[in-house]
Amino acid sequence: MADDYLVRIGRLIRDARQHRGWTQTQLAEALATSQSAVNRIERGNQNISLEMIARIGEALDSEIVSLGYAGPMHLRVVGRRRLSGAIDVKTSKNACVALLCASLLNKGRTVLRRVARIEEVFRLLEVLNSIGVRTRWINEGVDLEIVPPAELDMESIDAEAAIRTRSIIMFLGPLLHRMDRFRLPYAGGCDLGTRTIEPHMIALRRFGLDVTATEGIYHAQVERSVSPAARSS
Repeated sequence: MADDYLVRIGRLIRDARQHRGWTQTQLAEALATSQSAVNRIERGNQNISLEMIARIGEALDSEIVSLGYAGPMHLRVVGRRRLSGAIDVKTSKNACVALLCASLLNKGRTVLRRVARIEEVFRLLEVLNSIGVRTRWINEGVDLEIVPPAELDMESIDAEAAIRTRSIIMFLGPLLHRMDRFRLPYAGGCDLGTRTIEPHMIALRRFGLDVTATEGIYHAQVERSVSPAARSS
């Protein structure tokens, strides 16, 4: 059928919404539309523009559809006019999430400039706050200040927030420099297993980190006597 693609897109939107834990009403509020409209979209009963797909993806923090480019990949610029000026670039979601995790490496105060206010950031802030890290928005809510405690309280980690973000596995690197052993909830709210995080393990094993996964928990232990140089010899 010609409208099969609408059904497939609707299913993708429904799955992304449910993964985030939202109801149709919550998604409708984020899109400034009605619950019945969201219901029609998810059932494939309503035409949907690329602009609306992009808005839904932004609201759910999920790339619903990836649009590739089949044209030439190189540009030739011809002209003799000198250009000057400045532009404001958008903040990088991926860089921001990684820097939030990396802030645990700094035992002092960290300030991240122009932090994106997205769900992934808020989830990581909940995790950081639960283990004793103080965070606050400064400079009219544009920048983020991060101050860790002398000792992280990993026993009090907010497991519910942690399992809702796969970025939690990026805590492994910073934490191995602060603790000899620690535990983290499974990333992403599903059983990813050790194979999925193997790319991280390949790099972190050289620093003495060993991770086993049992019953929804990553158990991490650090062998301090093994240095990266010794492992590479």
